[in-house]
Amino acid sequence: MSELHVVATIPVKAEHVDSLREALAGLAEATRQEPGCLAYDLYESAAAPGVFVTVERWSDQAALDAHMQAPHVAAAFAAADGALTGDVAIHPLVPVTG
Repeated sequence: MSELHVVATIPVKAEHVDSLREALAGLAEATRQEPGCLAYDLYESAAAPGVFVTVERWSDQAALDAHMQAPHVAAAFAAADGALTGDVAIHPLVPVTG
């Protein structure tokens, strides 16, 4: 099976940006240690302050599924409770060939 690429956006209320930045940095660090995680990078959008973006590479769907059940993911979602301005959008990517 081929690698899975994923982008996620996390829109955070201005008053929670600093605390969520710390929680998301911890999530990224723990995620990089997971089996099947090939890359997991965390960014903050320069165009939309307070929007965090993860750019991820997984060995396969099973690795991503296991990640979504990991305790550090649950902890990050708990930290984000009440701190978001919208929904977390998770985008598994499909290559476009032409």
